[in-house]
Amino acid sequence: MPAGDVLWSPAADAWDATRMGRFLAASGFDEQQGWETARRWSVTDLDDFWGAVWRDAGLGEPPVPVLAHEAMPGARWCPDARLNVAEHLLRWTGNQPAIIARSDTRVDITLSRDVLRGQVARVAAGFRELGVGPGDRVVGYLPNVPEAVIAFLATASIGAIWSSCAPEFGTTSVIDRVEQIEPTLLLAADGYRYGDREIPRVEEVAAIRAALPTLEATVVLGHLTGHPKLADFPGARDWATLGSNTAPLVFEPVAFDHPLYILYSSGTTGRPKAIVHGHGGILLEH
Repeated sequence: MPAGDVLWSPAADAWDATRMGRFLAASGFDEQQGWETARRWSVTDLDDFWGAVWRDAGLGEPPVPVLAHEAMPGARWCPDARLNVAEHLLRWTGNQPAIIARSDTRVDITLSRDVLRGQVARVAAGFRELGVGPGDRVVGYLPNVPEAVIAFLATASIGAIWSSCAPEFGTTSVIDRVEQIEPTLLLAADGYRYGDREIPRVEEVAAIRAALPTLEATVVLGHLTGHPKLADFPGARDWATLGSNTAPLVFEPVAFDHPLYILYSSGTTGRPKAIVHGHGGILLEH
């Protein structure tokens, strides 16, 4: 059988110019051994390969064992590891930009590494005051804004579990998804903008809250108004006051497979299914 045409091959300087090349060089391979030798290593010596990935991700010395049980499905990775995604994502400090947000409907926002760390610390402290702890589920009904990133990182730092739906979703679509995970806290925008239109979400947030008996608290982001009318959201707290107090940045160490966030299938063939992603897997993918 003919081998066929080669559709792609690495550039001549890939060994020196790419992260993959530098990773392999740091793992004891050189260009003369070739990419195929490295590929075989990655699928035949799983402990050594994933231990090298662990170091390359900046996680320190890998736990032993890296892979406790190889069966698929049912593989058990890093059973003795304790870590936290937010701790590693926020390990860099300084004035360099961490988030640059541009929008047709809001002013441009740039958050430095230090500012982001401070905001995450304050919001996490606010979450704790509301009773959120490790394993609790936090749901964001939010646009793609810096506050959503801050809320996710604050949730992860506590060891709680993040999930989200865009505010463009109707109430049925949101409830079908998030009622499965029995959330403790809801973060919701008071509305969003589409072009020149302002689209409030007061009624939708009320319906979602009513359908979630496990909710213990709601926080409202004034995306449309700057400061939401809390009378429209009885018992809710304003995002601006949630993170108003200075607080230390604290991270809860969790197991490698501790859930980090929950996404959902599309729901085109039935009720959307919850899909769980863990702390350790996301760090190694990163």
